[in-house]
Amino acid sequence: MENTLLIGLSRQVTLTRELAIIANNLANSRTAGYKAENPIFQEFLMPTAAINDMTGQDQHLSYVIDSGLARDFTNGPIESTGNDFDVAISGDGWLVVETPAGERYTRNGELTLNAEGELVTNQGFRVLGDAGPILFSPEETDIVISGDGAISSSIGLKGSLRVVEFENQGVMQKEGDSLYSTGATPQDAQNFSIAQGSIERSNVRSVVETARMIEVTRAYVSNAKMLEQLSEVRRNAIRQLSETPA
Repeated sequence: MENTLLIGLSRQVTLTRELAIIANNLANSRTAGYKAENPIFQEFLMPTAAINDMTGQDQHLSYVIDSGLARDFTNGPIESTGNDFDVAISGDGWLVVETPAGERYTRNGELTLNAEGELVTNQGFRVLGDAGPILFSPEETDIVISGDGAISSSIGLKGSLRVVEFENQGVMQKEGDSLYSTGATPQDAQNFSIAQGSIERSNVRSVVETARMIEVTRAYVSNAKMLEQLSEVRRNAIRQLSETPA
């Protein structure tokens, strides 16, 4: 009975984790550049006894453990904003931004100018071009960001957005504010195009995530009822044993 309770509890813990991830996906369904997350669970078999002369056959006990999460890096839908500084990346590629902790990477193309005329993210981090931060003077007009990331204005060509890619995006670590970090060396992106005046929305599919939440909630409730019933059986057994005459 103890093993059954522990196995059920391991399932309850992982269901709680899955619900938290689904809720986070739904909360970010309108966050630009957000990538949907999915939990990764593994089966854990309790080690068998090592004594060879025991009678009977050991029974494998299967637990479920949380071993991390995976991100879906597929492109989200492109939405027009009309803001000349907004950019959406289609295909592979990440914008490079400068933060106090070093270079970070994002797909969130909601950009603007700060008081110094620098191109920044909506958190205030400077967006980097091929020659460093991108600066506009107050008199510049007709700002154009082409499909390959080249930037021009009324005074001429100003450089290009720095767009990079990674051989294995799975090693990237989320840091919040749509920023990612990685110890891997970035490479110049090859397979991408930039859409000016647009942003890439989250690739979360709200209908699918809502259906998953309902399914996981039902599983959680069912598992909780089973654990309660097992606990009640255990309480009854203890009570009956305590009432047995010595």
